[in-house]
Amino acid sequence: MNPLNEPPPVALPETGSPLYERLADHYRRVIAAGTLAPGDRMPSVRALMSQHRVSLSTAIQVFRSLEDAGWLQARPRAGYFVRRAPASRLANVAEPEIPSLAEPARYVGLHERISRVIERAQAFPDALNLGGATADAMLYPTQRLQALASRILRRRPTLLTEVGEDGGAIELRQAVAKRALSSGVSVAPDDVLVTSGGVEAVNLALRAVAQPGDTIAVESPAFFGLLQILESLGLRALEIPTSPTTGLSLEALDIASTACPDLKALVVVPNLQNPLGCVMPDARKAELVQLCARRGVALIEDEPYRELVESSEPARPLKAWDRDGGVIYCASLNKVLAPGMRLGWMASGRWQARVRLLKFAQTRHNESLAQLVAAEFIGSGAYDRHLHQLREKLRTQREASADAIGRYFPAGTRLSLPPGGLLLWVALPEGASSDALFEAALPHGIRLAPGSIFSNSDRFRSFIRLSCPAPFDYRIDTALRQLGTLAAELGRSA
Repeated sequence: MNPLNEPPPVALPETGSPLYERLADHYRRVIAAGTLAPGDRMPSVRALMSQHRVSLSTAIQVFRSLEDAGWLQARPRAGYFVRRAPASRLANVAEPEIPSLAEPARYVGLHERISRVIERAQAFPDALNLGGATADAMLYPTQRLQALASRILRRRPTLLTEVGEDGGAIELRQAVAKRALSSGVSVAPDDVLVTSGGVEAVNLALRAVAQPGDTIAVESPAFFGLLQILESLGLRALEIPTSPTTGLSLEALDIASTACPDLKALVVVPNLQNPLGCVMPDARKAELVQLCARRGVALIEDEPYRELVESSEPARPLKAWDRDGGVIYCASLNKVLAPGMRLGWMASGRWQARVRLLKFAQTRHNESLAQLVAAEFIGSGAYDRHLHQLREKLRTQREASADAIGRYFPAGTRLSLPPGGLLLWVALPEGASSDALFEAALPHGIRLAPGSIFSNSDRFRSFIRLSCPAPFDYRIDTALRQLGTLAAELGRSA
């Protein structure tokens, strides 16, 4: 056996778990981190006993646990090898039907429903959170960002007590404008407005193009935060069916925009849509921009996940096809760089002046230190290296979670594996209640996002959104096994 494949001795955490489980969890982390890659040979039973000073029985239990969880493959007379991540064993989520055009709704009471779900989840602060949409802090470049912040404060000691620039720090506006060129978007630094994350950007965009009572088209299902914004602004909304593979239905949008001539805007996430994880093909992106231009509909593009798409070339935003300023581009660094910074930016096209006035009236300028840290990091080669590592880690976590769902969830469960990011949209067997599963999971220390909060309709009551935020380990494997058991039990009692 190649000794380079054998991890050095480690101090295992003192928990209530049996020794074999703690040791198996250590090797899960080693595999998830890529130290042991698919196809690598594991240490022999004898080597594991010697290295970790455990008994033969414990060593065998470690290997069997990892094999049962899908991490290892036993080969006769050769030993144990790291298993290549299999494709999900589940059928894909079904494509949506295009129903007759629904009456625009104000989402009355939806914010209250979403708030109740969030409040219930927060009542279990120690639960494993598989319902969020942000990666674990360990996956972000914490030390590098801290070092940059210290260096910037030494260079500009009065930065925290200075008044920031209206529109955002020029250094960050220049950095994001330059980087946007690689994805086909040409904006000047003066066209960029720095915001407090993507949520503020979308909020400003909606306020710029619509008034209370106006109708806005949204994807269905849609990020529940957007639905909360719509209700808070008193906007009416049309839910447009969205495919788990190709994104928003252009055919349904065409019908909606014809039947609803006063449609003011469309809000869409074309790259790794939340919660579906789909990526719209470039041809459909171009067609969508043209359709909205013909209909006079403002196109608000929400882009928090684009740089997590796994492809040989950077995924292109809708803004790359914008020729008349009809696309308001809203980007965020929360998911890809540093959630704690709450940084986003937007390029507002023909609504630029209006958006700047609204931003000034609402929140004035953003805090400067985080902007300068982000600007230096984005402008260096370290950002692309970080994104490459983040995408690889998320892919490993996503595939391991999908494989576990395929093994543990009841027959009839469906799942489409997205080409990036950390979200999985899971269809439970027909008739299952995601709200019931959400409630049943909390006492077991597991949080998930029920499908009912992603729409004002009842179409997604049998769906759940699960996230893969951290390296797949024994705790996550156990949680998914428990969710599968609960889902099966609820199905039998329905």
